[in-house]
Amino acid sequence: MVVQAYILIQTEVGKAAEVAEQIAQIKGVTLAEDVTGPYDVIVRAEASNVDELGRLVVARVQGVAGITRTLTCPVVHI
Repeated sequence: MVVQAYILIQTEVGKAAEVAEQIAQIKGVTLAEDVTGPYDVIVRAEASNVDELGRLVVARVQGVAGITRTLTCPVVHI
């Protein structure tokens, strides 16, 4: 079973498009779009388990220059 999540990202001013472009290249990211509102980029990601998803967010996504804050929202099927 695949674990999916949305990652809501705030960036430095003027960096949203660049951050979205860089994140879109990360393995496990299925969608990365710059948006307006309280968050600057919304990412959809997937991994084989929760631990792998955590490593993806902490080691790969949060390492992209220009990010100031992330909020990870795992997808649940109720």
